[in-house]
Amino acid sequence: MNKLGKYFSLEELTVTHENLDNTPGPVQIQKLKELVKNILDPLREMIDEPIAVNSGFRTLAVNKAIGGAQKPISQHTKGEAADIECFDNAKLFQTIRDHFQFDQLIWEKGNDRQPDWVHVSLKSKGNRNQILKYKNGEYIQL
Repeated sequence: MNKLGKYFSLEELTVTHENLDNTPGPVQIQKLKELVKNILDPLREMIDEPIAVNSGFRTLAVNKAIGGAQKPISQHTKGEAADIECFDNAKLFQTIRDHFQFDQLIWEKGNDRQPDWVHVSLKSKGNRNQILKYKNGEYIQL
């Protein structure tokens, strides 16, 4: 297992159910390490429960196959984003919002009490701290 930090492995952050190669290059691996170091590992310690990664890095082919953002190019394809969940996704969302710098934080689907999952992204520089909610097929700025 190729660890990117204390709690997360490269395998977790590159898993796909598509029958396509999903191997990141050195630049994407470095960005995944930054995401783990600056958000995912400290978040895991802060909430004190396991966090599952539903989707991390995606090649352009994998991203297209699953219907991910194409324009602008998804941050998943750059190694800058992860879709995550835990026992309490609302707590996960609120903890990231209140304690971390990020580029985007998205409450993905679900209802007003719980998102189905949380999308979080981090750039090396120029983070927007943009908070969105995906509801009824559109992104709403929070």
